[in-house]
Amino acid sequence: MKSNKDVYSAAFRAAFPATIPILAGFLFLGIAYGIYMNVSGFHVGYTFLMSLLIFAGSMEFVTVSLLLGAFNPLGALFLALMVNARHLFYGLSMLGKYNKAGRKKYYLIFGMCDESFAINNTARIPEGVDKGWYMLFVTLLNHVYWVLGATIGGLFGALIKLNMEGLEFVMTALFVVIFIEQWMKETNHRSSLLGLVVSLVCVIVFGSSNFILPAMIGILALLTFMRNGRQKAGEPA
Repeated sequence: MKSNKDVYSAAFRAAFPATIPILAGFLFLGIAYGIYMNVSGFHVGYTFLMSLLIFAGSMEFVTVSLLLGAFNPLGALFLALMVNARHLFYGLSMLGKYNKAGRKKYYLIFGMCDESFAINNTARIPEGVDKGWYMLFVTLLNHVYWVLGATIGGLFGALIKLNMEGLEFVMTALFVVIFIEQWMKETNHRSSLLGLVVSLVCVIVFGSSNFILPAMIGILALLTFMRNGRQKAGEPA
């Protein structure tokens, strides 16, 4: 029987390689965020706490302007809901997996970001590795990468002059890499192609600034319909 130390070690060794692409993206963008916080007048302590407790990259950038602007808690609430609405769909799709993780699910829920969702939702966990601890280490490592990058940026922000324009593309590039990796692992590309087509249609209809929520709703609805159809036909869901 494996000891707890062996269980943790096996899960960590399996999870760490999957998060290496995230490490590069989070460190780079986190440093940029820390520098942005510094030049906006915030002490590194604020940068550390915000990256640790909020842990929502795009919302953290938005929070800087919210803190510097007029006091409007209701507007901040609706803005946060709009920016992070996609997590409602992520959460629904992960309910089954997280419910099996015991008490670890509370941190998994708090720490779920786009990148952790992408890894945990499609991971091929090696045989003998505890799934709950694997997902927790994926989430924890990604969290650490972001906090570390942001803190480094906050510490050295006063010494480094960096043009922030275009840095948001780092996250786009990161998702492209993750998508390509998952595409190569898939034996059936129906879901991936569906996501691309629905997203493209929503970009055309709603514009690049407002397509994410309609696209997520459309993808979820179509995947649910397709799953129900396969179940009625006796095919595996």
